[in-house]
Amino acid sequence: MSKTLVIGASLKPNRYSNRAVTSLVDNGIDTVAFGLKAGYIKGVKVETNLDNFTNIDTISLYLGKDNQVQYYDAILKIKPRRILFNPGTENPEFYKTLKTNNIAYEEACTLVLLSTKQY
Repeated sequence: MSKTLVIGASLKPNRYSNRAVTSLVDNGIDTVAFGLKAGYIKGVKVETNLDNFTNIDTISLYLGKDNQVQYYDAILKIKPRRILFNPGTENPEFYKTLKTNNIAYEEACTLVLLSTKQY
């Protein structure tokens, strides 16, 4: 079964990335997470290394444009079907690379997609 990977997951409950992990789990979506601090969100382990993720369908991105650059290669290695650029993460420079690598992308809010049943 394919999974959703939340990149930029925060252990702080008031952060949108934390809410996204919670909402994905509540909607029955197999979810994994990557963040700067290890811990758990709604039973999902937040990993601090991107190298071990496999079978990822969707990446839900919660890193600003400048913070994404260091993860370009790791994201391409994961080979997701699509990447959701949540509000504040838009990155036209990276879009070109994704298109070249046949990875779909959307400027869309994971929380809105889930709440409107469009995920």
